[in-house]
Amino acid sequence: MIPVFSAQAVEAAVPPERAVDAVRDAFVAYARGEWSMPPKVYVPAYPAGDFRAMPALGGGYAALKWVTSFPGNPARGLPTVTGLVVLSNASDGSLVAVFDAAAVTAIRTGAAAVLAAETLGAGSAPAAVVGAGVNGRAAARTFLARGQGVVLWDLDEKRARSAAAQLGAGVAASREEALGADVVVTVTPGHEVVFTDGSLRAGQHVSLMGADGPGKAEIAVGELVRAHTFCDDWEQASHNGELAHAVEAGALAREQVTELGAVLDGTADGRRNDDEITVFDSTGLAIQDLAIALAALERASELGLQALEL
Repeated sequence: MIPVFSAQAVEAAVPPERAVDAVRDAFVAYARGEWSMPPKVYVPAYPAGDFRAMPALGGGYAALKWVTSFPGNPARGLPTVTGLVVLSNASDGSLVAVFDAAAVTAIRTGAAAVLAAETLGAGSAPAAVVGAGVNGRAAARTFLARGQGVVLWDLDEKRARSAAAQLGAGVAASREEALGADVVVTVTPGHEVVFTDGSLRAGQHVSLMGADGPGKAEIAVGELVRAHTFCDDWEQASHNGELAHAVEAGALAREQVTELGAVLDGTADGRRNDDEITVFDSTGLAIQDLAIALAALERASELGLQALEL
């Protein structure tokens, strides 16, 4: 019998504090070559959205996430992200567990956003999360769980206020206030640049979580160039993240960008002074999904899960 983790079960098994630790460990293991991650495969279904296949191997297990991104779905009463994470034993190939991909994605996205902010940021004032959808709420929840104040802003003010009330967060008075915070996490559809040329200020940190596919962008190329820029994975981000636009324009090269795992592993510098602008380009990694799946599996016996019989 194969345990099936519903969205509620994943959330119960992996609270934000555990998620941050799991994602940190995954970044370090990947940086050290202990975990591996073949390239993410995009299956375009544009203009509506796309499908993604994301494999990873580590910790004695292999995982594959089959997941969607259809940004227009909420207007139709459907979730943007759906899919499954399948976990197998790496020693014999046997199926170990199945997980709701949307819950895994939200938890690891929130964890990565906050982990980057804690590692690279310098400010102590409330952080701001721009975008109050599922992943934005996950980021805000993670900040709060880590003892960091947070305010939300969304184009839909009602959604921002509802999410803030649910989480115990604040609401930014304006988009400008949110984007001017010491630490900002953007979780938008990536169809509009929110940080235009010259908009970042000294000492600011931004975790850019929305541009996770071809054609998306939340920041102007010029801002990436003048900031100290970090990413989750160079190969993935330089082809399908914020970095792709700068690389294509010849404005950024590999040696100008630092992977977060190298900073966490102590083999690369993070923030160099309080006035430096730091930017983290997150495209979402399969190793993060594997880390959350393994963290959830640790508590499988406690949750009374439904089982899949093959």
